[in-house]
Amino acid sequence: MMNLSKLVMVCAVAFPFSLNAQFASIESIEYDPLNGRFLVSNGNNVQIADGNGNAAGQFGTAPKANYGMEVMNDALFTIINGGIVRAFDVTSGVQVSTITIPGTQFLNGMASDGESRIWVTDFGANKIYEIDFSDMTDPQYTQVVSNTGTTPNGVCYDEVNDRLLFVSWTSNAPIKAVSLDDYTVTTVVAGTGVGSIDGIDNDSNGNYFISSWSPTRITKYNADFTTSEVITVTGLSSPADICYAREIDTLAIPNSGNQTVKYVGFAATSRVAETLDNPFAFSCYPNPVTENSVLYFTLSKAARVRIEIMDMTGKTVKLLLDESMGAAKHTVVPSDLQLASGMYLWNINVDGTIYAQPFMKQ
Repeated sequence: MMNLSKLVMVCAVAFPFSLNAQFASIESIEYDPLNGRFLVSNGNNVQIADGNGNAAGQFGTAPKANYGMEVMNDALFTIINGGIVRAFDVTSGVQVSTITIPGTQFLNGMASDGESRIWVTDFGANKIYEIDFSDMTDPQYTQVVSNTGTTPNGVCYDEVNDRLLFVSWTSNAPIKAVSLDDYTVTTVVAGTGVGSIDGIDNDSNGNYFISSWSPTRITKYNADFTTSEVITVTGLSSPADICYAREIDTLAIPNSGNQTVKYVGFAATSRVAETLDNPFAFSCYPNPVTENSVLYFTLSKAARVRIEIMDMTGKTVKLLLDESMGAAKHTVVPSDLQLASGMYLWNINVDGTIYAQPFMKQ
């Protein structure tokens, strides 16, 4: 069960909303589930993104992230010019690990297995490296692909098939896979019909999203890449290294063309509840929350249900529901929220069992 008091305490000190400005050199974005926030690589620093997609304060005092990033366990991993990968405590911003890979030309994309392995693409040399962070004091790297055949950019980990998927910065760009058994490279989609693909990420159901510059769009593929669809996003401009935040079923898109972030909410996927130890199959769609959002949850037996909205200091800002309800699937329409844009928590109390889930208000 999620420890609400710990989550709120951490968020209270780490999620300022002091700025509200455009980013300076936006490249990639990552969701930090421990603190319920999005982090953005912004050239010579890491910024926190607010619910409107603007810069809302710096993460730490020293961290840099020139290109790809990953949140793994309780650390933020970043790529820095010069073939350097560093890790920072995701709450304090203090550096906890670093490694330099000699001979690289342009480290760009990054992926992780969520446990100990990080992969980085070398955009300039058509290579892929694996870094083992099992020992944060002494990380080790291995070159796993010596020639990708195309210019590799964004990369993500496919845990179901134990492979990497990466996209390319070419015209009619392919999507390729790297087997983590023998590191062979195969082509998954020979021609996507789009060029200059920057990012790739997947949701909890194994669907994949790619961001391209030519034309400017987000394309969604099903798990086996047999079907695709264009996701309409208004105001899209040179979408860079995207992130699908599974915990809140939200695709975050860093727009390098106008130095802002766009959010696209999706219906909760079946594995989100399992991942977060969600006892009530609680979800909200769409998220980021609008006047059209609906809450869904399931009770296995009759219970007293109390649903509150809390800000990131732990203060209750609105009581949505407090009543006895029967064993069934329930929907709640949180009308007239009148919340300022930003991050909040759904706080659900069912007969004393508490579950908390972060959400964004547009």
